[in-house]
Amino acid sequence: MNVQKQRMHELVELLNHAGRAYYQDAEEIMSNFEYDRLYDELLKLEQKLGITLSDSPTVHVGYEVLSELPKERHERPMLSLDKTKDVEELKSFLGEQRAMLSWKLDGLTIVLTYRGGELYKAVTRGNGEVGEVITNNAKVFKNIPLRIQYKGELILRGEAVIGYSDFEKINGEIQEAEAKYKNPRNLCSGSVRQLNNEITAKRNVRFYAFSLVQAEDVDFHNSRMNQMEWLSQQGFETVEYHAVTKDTIEAEVMKFSEKIAENDFPSDGLVLIYDDIAYGESLGQTSKFPRDSYAFKWADELRETQLLEIEWSPSRTGLINPVAIFAPVELEGTTVSRASVHNISIMEELALGVGDKIEVYKANMIIPQIAKNLTRSGVKDIPSSCPVCAGPTEIRKVSNAKALYCTNPDCQAKHVKAFSLFVSRDALNIEGLSEATLEKLIARGCIREFADIFHLEQYENEIISLEGFGEKSYRNLIASIDKARVTALPKVLYGLGIPGIGLANAKVICRQFDYDIQRMIEASEEELDEIPGVGDVLAKAFADYFADGGHVERLKRLLPELEILKEKSEAKQIFSGVNFVITGSVKHFANRSEVKERIEELGGKVTGSVTSKTNYLINNDVTSASSKNKKANELGVPIISEEQLLNMIEEGR
Repeated sequence: MNVQKQRMHELVELLNHAGRAYYQDAEEIMSNFEYDRLYDELLKLEQKLGITLSDSPTVHVGYEVLSELPKERHERPMLSLDKTKDVEELKSFLGEQRAMLSWKLDGLTIVLTYRGGELYKAVTRGNGEVGEVITNNAKVFKNIPLRIQYKGELILRGEAVIGYSDFEKINGEIQEAEAKYKNPRNLCSGSVRQLNNEITAKRNVRFYAFSLVQAEDVDFHNSRMNQMEWLSQQGFETVEYHAVTKDTIEAEVMKFSEKIAENDFPSDGLVLIYDDIAYGESLGQTSKFPRDSYAFKWADELRETQLLEIEWSPSRTGLINPVAIFAPVELEGTTVSRASVHNISIMEELALGVGDKIEVYKANMIIPQIAKNLTRSGVKDIPSSCPVCAGPTEIRKVSNAKALYCTNPDCQAKHVKAFSLFVSRDALNIEGLSEATLEKLIARGCIREFADIFHLEQYENEIISLEGFGEKSYRNLIASIDKARVTALPKVLYGLGIPGIGLANAKVICRQFDYDIQRMIEASEEELDEIPGVGDVLAKAFADYFADGGHVERLKRLLPELEILKEKSEAKQIFSGVNFVITGSVKHFANRSEVKERIEELGGKVTGSVTSKTNYLINNDVTSASSKNKKANELGVPIISEEQLLNMIEEGR
């Protein structure tokens, strides 16, 4: 008995620690699979011993919210749902009743109140009894109606979610690895609870109604599904739901499971609730669960396999993520051979060592995860040097988790932006090399310098196996790389990422030195400073760049991979030293970029804003009241039309 009670205390402490890290700090220090396993172990001990500790997670519905948002107590406590992974248990629960089966979305539960046909209040679930008032934020959700036809008091519940596509886009814009969100739920939670709802508005939060709590004087004929249909008529998007009986529920569960891979929104199971409202309410509730509903989680398909290696994947912030590589297995209809382990803390929790027998599964039938380590040989061989640059590494504790970092500031993995510029449209214009793809290729050692991009065919199998790639994507990438070999010298100079040197400056410098790259490499600050439009700052940046022998050597290794078009500008430099700004639509050119290119060919420079250094503002609507026109008039800058520009070019020939 004492041993079992001690184990209860250990489990409560472990689960509460993991829960606080996950919900309050967005840190995943324990896998979902492990959390559920320990939770079930605790529940069985409590049932066996007849003891429930006061701080047990089986008693507490959630965690206290920590923010500056005002708090408010719910009129009706929001209980969590009892759960099962057994369809037979759902059948037993149903009996002869008809029920509604719907998605259990993985976001943030919100309670909305409408009065007089307008959104009056929005409150988060919080700990089930007290939530946070987020009315201003709810008003900028993508699909919440601010006004509805119904004028009585309406209270409903729903889930605020952010889709996988928006999650990946937003995370991709975050530079610091520590600041990235672990999953869409954490991103949604942070977005919904912003103090500035302008941030919320940019996050594409959507709301899906799943339960009607109160609507005065509306007869729903005692049916939950009638309530959902009525909510749709009021303008709410509802969760997908279907009517089921014990004879049809198994087939419906299968239909839902087949849709998971296609869904953009995150879900962690299904919810079953009796359609008969009065019958469901008559059953009452336990201290934690309502008796009229059940949460269903798919039984995880487990596969035993062997851990072959831990791949350490560096990122642009220096964080080196451990990835488990295991013997391929079939899971949920696809072959998987790798799973992120997130950090060293989770590796230690799993006692993960190469050669171990492990069990793997797909969390929510989507994301490969390690469920259990059967042999637990222990963590070893954490790299002391970065797999990309061979620089020294160190283990740091960030929030609750230990993680590995590369300490070399010049590590290639930290310079993804430089490679991204090199392959961008105005530089080498290589399609198929997004920042995410570059980061993966750099982490695997496929790319260490610019010249390596032109030899990616030697990594064919590795690239094809990348997530989101395949044979077709690989062939398209190689074709784009081959096409990029034929290019212009200004594009190459721009792609090198010399501080301050844009494509226009690169063209001016190339013309000055007659497209002779050796002369440019050897050019002094004084020579560069004499070029119109360059100036002392850019001259120093250009000269300093090529004073670095490493830069010169890397350029010399790059040039043999390219076919530089022989070009020498014959155009008379009639706009030398002349600064233009272009605004509005154009008629005689395809677009404003074409106007810019023509001006630069003739020695001119195009900037984005009107200043005292601007010589001409080009705007076909010469008399418009635009901000650029106003600024030009204030500074006495001539405003010319496109036709006047063409006349200037004709006269200058």
